[in-house]
Amino acid sequence: QVQLVESGGGLVQAGGSLRLSCVASGRTFSRYAMGWFRQAPGKEREFVAATSWSGGSTYYADSVKGRFTISRDNAKNTVYLQMNSLKPEDTAVYYCAARAAGVIDYVIIEGDAYDSWGQGTQVTVSS
Repeated sequence: QVQLVESGGGLVQAGGSLRLSCVASGRTFSRYAMGWFRQAPGKEREFVAATSWSGGSTYYADSVKGRFTISRDNAKNTVYLQMNSLKPEDTAVYYCAARAAGVIDYVIIEGDAYDSWGQGTQVTVSS
């Protein structure tokens, strides 16, 4: 497992942008598949985006496709979520997650498949 710390959340008006960061501890970050999830009040956690350990494969929830971009910098042990054209319905606590992926470069979209989670960062989009 790795330790994950998210940052970059905040309050933004609809149509605005935010970039979330998730810094991971450990020397093998480059072999971890990473994902972003979110949970709004009274709702279940939902998948947002995922990247393989190389960054060569990414996958997005339909609700964010074309607006959000996941990327990673393995030299900095960091994964990012660039969020553009934000909507009030994007308001939630955003969590990053990690799972050791070995040599297979794949994305993981099931939350239960991840074994490390950050503490979350709040994103609030006002209308």
